[in-house]
This record gives sequence, C-alpha cells and structure tokens, in this order.
Amino acid sequence: MDIPLVVLVPLLNPNEPESRLAAIHAPEGTQVKRGQPLVTLETTKSSVEVEAETAGYVAGLLASVGDLLRAGDRLCWLAATCDWKPPRVERPASEPPLPDGLRLTAPALALARATSFDLNRLPIGPLITEGLLRDLLAGGVPGSDGAVDQRLIVYGGGGHGKAVIEAIRAMSAHEIVGIVDDGLPSGAHVLGLPVLGGADALASLLAQGIRLAANAVGGIGDAQNRVRVFQRLVEAGFACPTVVHPTALVEPTAILSPGVQVMPHAYVGSEAEIGFGAIVNTSAVVSHDCRLAAYANVSPGALLAGGVRVGESALVGMGATVNLGVVIGDGARVGNSAVVKKDVPPGGIVRAGSIWPEREAAGSSQRAG
Repeated sequence: MDIPLVVLVPLLNPNEPESRLAAIHAPEGTQVKRGQPLVTLETTKSSVEVEAETAGYVAGLLASVGDLLRAGDRLCWLAATCDWKPPRVERPASEPPLPDGLRLTAPALALARATSFDLNRLPIGPLITEGLLRDLLAGGVPGSDGAVDQRLIVYGGGGHGKAVIEAIRAMSAHEIVGIVDDGLPSGAHVLGLPVLGGADALASLLAQGIRLAANAVGGIGDAQNRVRVFQRLVEAGFACPTVVHPTALVEPTAILSPGVQVMPHAYVGSEAEIGFGAIVNTSAVVSHDCRLAAYANVSPGALLAGGVRVGESALVGMGATVNLGVVIGDGARVGNSAVVKKDVPPGGIVRAGSIWPEREAAGSSQRAG
C-alpha cells in the first residue's frame, strides 16, 4: 500500500447523518492489521466498530472521544510508513483554476481540496454538491483507468421513479444499469431500462461492483415506505448520491445531504440545508436559510419563505405557501395550495386550500362581515 488509504466516517443510520466517537482503539501513529478495530461509533440506535480495510499506520486522526462526526467526513488515513504526514488542509492563496465548465458548490470545493480529490475526474455540466462528492469518496469504485465507477441503480419504477430517471439522464453523470422494484416483474422495462428484480437483487448487483443507488420511492402516501427503502439500500452497502436536475438552481452556499433530489426548475437558496433523502420537487422554492430534515418532501410548486423549518418525513403539498420562519413539525402534512402562517405541530394536518391556523382565517372573515 504505497498510497495512503482514506478512512471515512460511515453512515450507520439513514435517520442520523452524525455519530458520536465512543472509543479510540488505535490512536495516532498506531500500526494496525487489516480488520483491526480503529474506533467505535455510536448513534441512538447502534454501536459499530470501524475496522481497518488494510494494514498500515494510523495518521491524521484528530477527533477526540465524544466528538460528533458526520457521515462521509474523513476519519483518518492508513499509511504505509509511520513517518508519512497527512497533507495540510491550508492551501496557498493562489489555487489552480477549476476545469472549464465544472460547476462546484463552495462546500464541495472545500471538501475536494481537503481530500486532494482530482477535480478533473468530476463530470462537466451538472452541479457537483458536497453530498455527491462525499458519496463518490465513500462509495465510488475506481476502475482500471482510475475513474470513479458511476454506475447506478434506481429503486422504484413508478411515477416518481420516472422523474428521477429523467433527472439522472439529464445530469449525464451516471450510467443507470436498471430498475429495482418489488412490485414489477423482472424483465419488464421502465423508460427503456430493465427491471432487475426486487430487493433480493441488491446483493448480486453489489457483487458486480455497483455501489450507487437512487431511491425513487416518492412516499407521498406513506413516508415510511421511502425511509425503509433507504434503510434497505444503506444496509446492503449502497451509497445514495445527490440528484440535481441541470435546470434547478442551487446556490453555492446551500448544503445538500446524500440522497437529496432537486427536480427541474426548483430553487434552493443561500445557506439552506437539505437533509438526507429529502425531495425538492419540480418548480418548488426553498428560500435562504431554510432547513429540511431527513426525508422531508416539498411538492411541485410549493413556496417556502426564508428560514422555514420542515421536520423529518413532513410533506408540503403542491402549490402550498409557507411564511417566513414557520416550523413544520416532524411527520406533519400540509395540503395542496394551503397557506401556512404559523407553526404546524408534529403530526399536524393542514387541509388543502386552507389558511393555517384555521381559526385565524375564521376570525378575519367575521371581522370583515
């Protein structure tokens, strides 16, 4: 092993992009064997030992017990010799220019430079987000020519699946191998792509070297269906890249987590944060400083003003309007064309076409009469 191996923080639970460093078994400078535990990470639901993928010396392990580590972040390196030193994160003032035509967010650029990622390996055209780059670092499989394996499967061949397929094709960043769907017969086709089977096909696909998957189960009726697919994919060993249609506009300071899907003509504003597996659907507007938790679903044409918070697995319906700074609780559902003026509690339901809170609208009508 001449080239040091980067050890990344794994995603232990799709619901928790962060894990706590519970123990360090191999401190800085320790010589380890393949399979030897490096650290123990904990989430609220699991505890996992991160093992060395190869023999070497631990280098660049700067985290301390008790620190929160984000999935995809660099944990350390495994170097061939004990005297190897990690590259400094600081860079000279004059950075080399980006490849012509490369679209890269500021967080993605910072990550690429911190990990010495070769920007020439990234596709020209689609917007490269931090989430996508993390997935490439964690789940990409280098081929014989050193390029990252971009092959990908789409889990779900229904209506949302077709939209996801079209978005991925428009990105021109991945080769879609086929569809995995538990309700479609193997050998059928969706938009010209073969159905490869159901969940039982994941193991064989992984064995073929395919490491990337897009969750195309929309979850409008039951958000837990979408959550279960993510859990199935992650447990099987797949990474979920960020999908951003080329016609969408994502500001450079926005942060998109793995598995996020931003569909045609959508807008994600400055310093917005979109959580794992969330959907910003066609022509939706997620304004500056908004926060979407994991699996949140913003439907086509919905408008979120600045600083809105949307909880885990919450749904904002088509054409809904959410006022500045409003909080929509976990699992809440906002109906189509509703106007939300104040916070919606977890699990709350805002009727389609209504003004929330409804008593405020009724009071206004009485005063007007």
